[in-house]
Amino acid sequence: MLKQALARIAHPVEQAFDRVFLRSTPDEVVIDPYLGYATPEHILLRGRVLTHLRRTNPAPEANWWVNLRQMAGLFLTREVAGKTVCWGEVTAQTDEEGYFTLHVPRGEAAPGWFSAEVAIDGGEGATLEALVPPADAPFGVISDIDDTVLETGAYSLLRNLWTSLTGNAMTRHVYEDAVTLMHGFVRLGAPVYFVSSSPWNLHHFLRRIFERHDLPKGPMFLRDLGISRTQFISGTHGDHKGAAIDSLLAANPDLPFVLVGDTGQHDPQVYLAAAERHPGRIVRVILREPGKGADRRDLARIEAMEERGIVVEHGTDYTAIIPELP
Repeated sequence: MLKQALARIAHPVEQAFDRVFLRSTPDEVVIDPYLGYATPEHILLRGRVLTHLRRTNPAPEANWWVNLRQMAGLFLTREVAGKTVCWGEVTAQTDEEGYFTLHVPRGEAAPGWFSAEVAIDGGEGATLEALVPPADAPFGVISDIDDTVLETGAYSLLRNLWTSLTGNAMTRHVYEDAVTLMHGFVRLGAPVYFVSSSPWNLHHFLRRIFERHDLPKGPMFLRDLGISRTQFISGTHGDHKGAAIDSLLAANPDLPFVLVGDTGQHDPQVYLAAAERHPGRIVRVILREPGKGADRRDLARIEAMEERGIVVEHGTDYTAIIPELP
């Protein structure tokens, strides 16, 4: 109720601010490309139309103030609504926050990364990519990002904000055991997807970190921090992660899934709820225990998942799990 009330107040304020200071319908616009994914019928190409792209210039020696200014700049986007994006005869319109999804018929698309040159009216085109899983994939993997593969201190709000806002793509720490674990899944033929409560503004930033540390390339499901008439920000962390899991299980109806996360942001609760919504689809859960580790509520939810026949592995790192993978 509180968030709905805040939304009713904040939405017209945001619209007025955008009309005066940010949003416009410029002659030239660009696409911020996001990695997409496939369903049995379609390949979903995703992106966002902006007036221009904002990128950081990371340097290992940059001080916290330089990093903070560059990170803040990523959020000062000028989104463009009502633009048409097309690939051949397939079109999509951008919404009020500039987002779009093209539903391209999957047809006989080969497994791997599907690539398409898309066009936009009154602006530059872009190359969009989407992951098409192999027909013989043994399972799918949905992995959290914060404190699962990327150290953020998300279990502590202040630590998370400081780490996220004052670091850059050259200084952020990725867990080496997570890199090894994800590559093990890829060698088994499993498609890997990533979920985070980070906003879509950080998609390119996160991709640079992943590339620098040789993490497997995978579609990301990030969070819309925009304000609508009915929602102040885009739900809770759990709502967002649960919705992403639901979408990916629906997109891969024949695959069982492995969920990878941590105990710092209620992943046991989210993963148990997902297992209850999708009986038999979640076969394994792997959890890192950052900070103080699993509390009694986490342990109770882990036990509840095990009672459903799910293999749950948890500890301070993934080293005990990695030897099982090729």
